[in-house]
Amino acid sequence: MRFTLFHFKLFGKIVKFKYQPNFELAFRHLNLNFMYLACKSFITMQQQSNILLELHYFPSIQYFSKLTTYDKTYIEQHENYLKGSYRNRCHIVGANGLQRLSIPLKRGKNEQTPIKEVQISYAENWRTQHWMSIRSAYGRAPYFEHFADEIAPFFQKKPTFLYDFNWELLLLLVDLIQLEVDILPTASYEKQVAHGIVDFRNGIFPKKHRQKEDTQFKSVAYPQVFEERHGFLSNLSILDLLFCTGPQASLILEQCTR
Repeated sequence: MRFTLFHFKLFGKIVKFKYQPNFELAFRHLNLNFMYLACKSFITMQQQSNILLELHYFPSIQYFSKLTTYDKTYIEQHENYLKGSYRNRCHIVGANGLQRLSIPLKRGKNEQTPIKEVQISYAENWRTQHWMSIRSAYGRAPYFEHFADEIAPFFQKKPTFLYDFNWELLLLLVDLIQLEVDILPTASYEKQVAHGIVDFRNGIFPKKHRQKEDTQFKSVAYPQVFEERHGFLSNLSILDLLFCTGPQASLILEQCTR
């Protein structure tokens, strides 16, 4: 007996059905299956309407896309510091290409130190260096002057703890992008998170082999300052999107969610 194989895309996944040549019956079954899968996917998303993340320094576009995707974002404040992560670093793009900005910390890498006890080192003048790098990279961006006065004062402050510095930056960036999001710090450390919360701690990581699979994020191109020289570079710090697109940043973040 001959069959017809149908393919279609549902929530980013290829779905296949095999049917007999009775097309009326086939499409009746197809519609029922489609409705079932759609309802199942919707229910799953509703059950997982919150997400758990750690704090980053000038987080990436992928990170901010999570804030717009979920009803609530919980920020882990009872974890231990993990070296090599975005907790004290970010990526921008300048005239010479991809550039990493890293906040130096006291007592080396602070591995296994409670995150709220990790202290920033001022043995070197990293604040001036970071702001000069940001100004050099985005001074010609369309919206740099519009936002620079809001961000520059953070490089004049001298906070003791990394967590406090990142938390204030996150709230500022949310305000500048005009996101209506609900962000809450965790009350305690939970190895297994509660039902309805997506645990994406350490899912966004500089090294690709340590990143979690993210089927909800897709890169969306937008004009960048040095695009003619380096091509489009995806998933940089949110600073890149903010300075380059201004009021369009929130719309692009929505497009980044599948």
